[in-house]
Amino acid sequence: MLLEEVSFLLLLCLSAAADQTTVKPGDDATLQCHCPNDAVVTLLEWTRLEQKSDSYVFFYRNNRLYEDYQDPSFRGRVELRDPEMKDGDVSVTLKNVTVNDTGTYKCQIISKTENGKVTKFSSLVSLNVTDSGPSDPLAEGNKDEGNKDEGNNGGGNEELV
Repeated sequence: MLLEEVSFLLLLCLSAAADQTTVKPGDDATLQCHCPNDAVVTLLEWTRLEQKSDSYVFFYRNNRLYEDYQDPSFRGRVELRDPEMKDGDVSVTLKNVTVNDTGTYKCQIISKTENGKVTKFSSLVSLNVTDSGPSDPLAEGNKDEGNKDEGNNGGGNEELV
């Protein structure tokens, strides 16, 4: 029993650093998470750390998705990247993201290997949804130049020297 607790703590410590994912509003975001290849997932929970409610981003138990447990803002927008969870891939895709989806997401897994060993695993993913401002840096630079010219009309040349 002590060895299992130490293994769980080690896995938890190794996964403490969050992966970073950055997307634009309207895009789909993949939140990456993996468990051992030979494991059968008995419980998969995706939560958002900033979420105040007890509801989930995604909740899967005993080969079934429980949409009733999902927070309403995520219903119909989250699915397993690989429904068969091949090679331990329990990543989810969050569709049509908005800036409100920005935050830290936690993946928690309980799995069972072929020899009956139960494994618990947890990892963090940081999602950053950036506003889709001007995509051409030169266009933004020209806009700044225009603002400088307007400022010069007020006699602010001393500040520029």
